[in-house]
Amino acid sequence: MIDIKEIQEILPHRYPFLLIDRISDFVEGKKIIGSKNVSINEPFFQGHFPGHPIMPGVLIIEAMAQTGIVLAHKSPGNKETDKKGEQRLVYFTGIDKAKFRKPVFPGDQLRLELEVLQVRSPFWKLRGMAYVQDQLVCEAELTAMFVDGKRS
Repeated sequence: MIDIKEIQEILPHRYPFLLIDRISDFVEGKKIIGSKNVSINEPFFQGHFPGHPIMPGVLIIEAMAQTGIVLAHKSPGNKETDKKGEQRLVYFTGIDKAKFRKPVFPGDQLRLELEVLQVRSPFWKLRGMAYVQDQLVCEAELTAMFVDGKRS
């Protein structure tokens, strides 16, 4: 298991944009399972939608992408640091085949499952699926790439 403290060591994201709470399963270079506890206190619920709060689909995709970054950073053969010894960043470069199946509400827990489809350094292609309980709520193929860059 990877807890929030270790997630914050890997990801540059912080509140209100850190969208994963923990990693419960991980197979280096193959797959990862993370989770996001969806609270009514999330700032996006103020405007999406008043009186009928639904988690925006783009943020479900972002939660999948953040989970995928953890997978890439923790996988063997990946250089986590650049030539200066600074942690490399991961840029989200594409979304394909995205489908939103069911809405996500406050009180739900998202289970984010990602598997590696292809790695051609510095590019990663992943298939992501988001579930609430056993119901598929979102799926997509995501691509990302490692870049040198200072993280503050």
